[in-house]
Amino acid sequence: MNRSDVSLSAGLASRHVRMPPEEAAALAAARYGLSGAMRRFDTEKDDTFRIATADRGGFVLKVANPDEPVDEIDLQTSLLEHVARADPSLPVPRIVATLDGENGFLHRDEAGQIRHVRLLTFLDGTPLSDTGSTGPEREKVGEILARLRLATAGFEHPADGRVLPWDVKHLSALSGLLVHVDDPRQRDALQRGLGRFAGIEPRLAGCRIQVLHNDFSRSNIVVDHDRPEFVTGIIDFGDAVRTAIAIDVSTALLNQLPPVARDDLFLEGRDVLRGYLRHADLLDEERALVPHLVMGRVIARALLTIWRARLIPENSRYILRNTEQGWSQLDWFLARTVDEVSAQLMGAP
Repeated sequence: MNRSDVSLSAGLASRHVRMPPEEAAALAAARYGLSGAMRRFDTEKDDTFRIATADRGGFVLKVANPDEPVDEIDLQTSLLEHVARADPSLPVPRIVATLDGENGFLHRDEAGQIRHVRLLTFLDGTPLSDTGSTGPEREKVGEILARLRLATAGFEHPADGRVLPWDVKHLSALSGLLVHVDDPRQRDALQRGLGRFAGIEPRLAGCRIQVLHNDFSRSNIVVDHDRPEFVTGIIDFGDAVRTAIAIDVSTALLNQLPPVARDDLFLEGRDVLRGYLRHADLLDEERALVPHLVMGRVIARALLTIWRARLIPENSRYILRNTEQGWSQLDWFLARTVDEVSAQLMGAP
């Protein structure tokens, strides 16, 4: 990879010694006075545990990757606190202070790694990735994304302009990862997609920006079919960044695509968009770009996951869990003109 790729890959490229649940339990007891059943969550680059206590409910202990910058962790913590003030009814995790009143702390683990530790409240429900949804339920997903955008609109932080590989405004900088794609047909499709994306970059540069969640995937949305609000939790603010509003919407729509592409690729995504537009606006140019930004995220996912699965083979199952379905989705985009792709959402809802 070239220098720009390396800067984009900070944190994603590093391996670390995973913290055992027993060590995490001892840490939770010593710093938070918590005891209970510990369960590890599959994650991209850190160690995250659910703690189920007998008398205080559930919590999430997050032990950061040793290479994750502390100022970026502070960005996430500060953003959660801001959202809780701006719209207290939004179902986001709350920061839990230590016994000493700290929002987080540095800890040298048993492997000798210096790591930042935080504790969050646990949000009950089922990840949307583990269940289905109806059209009206998907509209509620769109509504909650719009409300989150409005809640984060006034937020600023010294680290909010960080460069993230999952922020597709930097997609072109990932082109060096093509060398890790062995399949010639897949590599050709990615090259063609990158070329098309380069054509819309000048238009993207003119779009409205603010700090946004930037990872509104189904695995980060917690739901309950028996609750009228449906969405009971928004989790994982690890990719929050100052980026285009259209990019944030496109990430939500990407995660509603069918695993095998069909002619009406955005059938479910239109439900999300319909709910979104009840609370927040999209300019015509932003709406025209959203489908192309979805394509950009498909490309980024393929490049980043193939590369990272080689770097960290022991976590390849989790890393590659959504990669395979992207090839038919990318073919769908490339089989249509730029205007045909834009038309998929311009008339909706």
